[in-house]
Amino acid sequence: MHPQEATLQSALHALADPVRRLIIRQVAASPEWTKACGTFDIPVGKSTLSHHFAVLREAGLLEQRDEGTRRVNRLRAAEFGARFPGLLDLVLAEDAEPEDGPGDRPGDRPGDRPGDRPGDGEAADGTDGAG
Repeated sequence: MHPQEATLQSALHALADPVRRLIIRQVAASPEWTKACGTFDIPVGKSTLSHHFAVLREAGLLEQRDEGTRRVNRLRAAEFGARFPGLLDLVLAEDAEPEDGPGDRPGDRPGDRPGDRPGDGEAADGTDGAG
């Protein structure tokens, strides 16, 4: 699909997944038509990776072509940027570190915050301990 035909919903859906954002960053870091599908450093299986490529193509972010036995990729940065100004820039500027999910940061898990454990301001029976 050409980026001009993409909907905002399909663009946001494609960019919502951290694996797809990693694919986008890896393609952007390579010269056009040089990043082959089998060369991505992505921790997913081949069929899952194929699914991610399809979602990115359908959103107008990625263009692919066959060259001999390889399928190579091109990021449609200019076309996508014209349709959704600034959106791709945010993805490319994103820190490539894995994202913390809910409950992954200290203080997010039950029992990590003051008052979550008995003896932290309330009695084990749920009262404030004042008699």
